[in-house]
Amino acid sequence: MAKFDVYDLEKKKVGEIDLADAVFAGDVNEHLFYEVVKAKLASDRSGTHAVKNRSLVSGGGKKPWRQKHTGRARAGSTRASHFVGGGKAMGPKPRDYGYDVPKKVRKAALRSALSLRGRDGRLVIVAEWKPAGMKTSAAAKVLSKLGAGKALVVDGAANVTLARSVRNLAGSDFLPVEGLNVYDILRHDSIVLTRDTAKKLEASLS
Repeated sequence: MAKFDVYDLEKKKVGEIDLADAVFAGDVNEHLFYEVVKAKLASDRSGTHAVKNRSLVSGGGKKPWRQKHTGRARAGSTRASHFVGGGKAMGPKPRDYGYDVPKKVRKAALRSALSLRGRDGRLVIVAEWKPAGMKTSAAAKVLSKLGAGKALVVDGAANVTLARSVRNLAGSDFLPVEGLNVYDILRHDSIVLTRDTAKKLEASLS
């Protein structure tokens, strides 16, 4: 078991917590980061690109000239792709770029990301963080005292006050523990977990 210090919001040590090595102090496989982040970014693509082909362009119902004896090539419609104003041939169509990564790979990548932050000393565990009110400046002071600049704060989805306090901080974000992902861990300098959140992650990723 890996041992981590637990702090209060003033970064005074208030205890320790034992967490599974496999989740918070295991081997870091960076190739898994590539696979999972690539899949995440692919799924985020809107895929709404489109152009009009000849069947979608209006007009062109009349044959522009007779079939034979004009000296010109045969043509059935001015909406063909080689005419000005015609439809585009073989243009892009709306599509879904998303694809699934196996659940085991996603879990292994998440374990690696947490282990990376733990190894680098950029994983901060606090006893709890339940703000009395929604105040961004107060959240900024707490993160400053914790030494967690540009942090990803993770707690239960029910902690709405904390989520709204953190969401307006430049470079910092809040995520419910159920939505934690490799991409967001890697794009923040540090990660802040509550003690309960750390235990939930240990249980779900072990």
